[in-house]
Amino acid sequence: MSPAAETFGPGGGRGRRVILWRHGQTSWNVERRFQGSTDVELTGTGVAQARRAARLLAGLEPDAIIASDLRRAADTAAELAALTGLRPVHDEALRETYAGVWQGLTHDEIIARYGDEYTAWKRGEPVRRGGGELETEVADRAAPVVLRHADKLPDGGTLVVVSHGGTIRTTIGRLIGLDPRSWESLGGLTNCCWSVLGEGALGWRLLEHNAGTLPEPVLGDDD
Repeated sequence: MSPAAETFGPGGGRGRRVILWRHGQTSWNVERRFQGSTDVELTGTGVAQARRAARLLAGLEPDAIIASDLRRAADTAAELAALTGLRPVHDEALRETYAGVWQGLTHDEIIARYGDEYTAWKRGEPVRRGGGELETEVADRAAPVVLRHADKLPDGGTLVVVSHGGTIRTTIGRLIGLDPRSWESLGGLTNCCWSVLGEGALGWRLLEHNAGTLPEPVLGDDD
């Protein structure tokens, strides 16, 4: 176990880490168009973002990579795989939330056509956006996949999960035990930024959120 890995399991636990990494930029991101499960590829900027982030994440010496099978996530994962020699495992359970008729609409179009639904979702109410999935249903499919692969890690090991903003947020909420009504309070992830979960004696803990640099050990987090 590396010294860095040891800092992520204070007080017990196996000291494992899960890095939840959002894919790079797409044209629909730029247009503020809701992607959901639509298979949109990376822009040139998105590929450059993935390459830069991969160089940083490779420094964490991950033990395994899993990824959504949508192209924007799979191509982001491929950049880290090229540096580490690891073979990503792709799983459709890590896809972004299916959002029905919202998919393909811009943020403004959604508010104009489905304003009440949008407002209820932002209040933390369970909403099938566009007739699609509930956030809890996304967590139901994604979180077990993350846990299954995390369980395969050696003590002090690191798993990189390449997925999507909404799926990452709901997965974090589920793994750290937040009430679903408060998942939205976690905030969004910038393209190709990541969040870090560390394992301690009481389970998973959020250590970094929307990070774009290597995680640093937390010193004196109670003062």
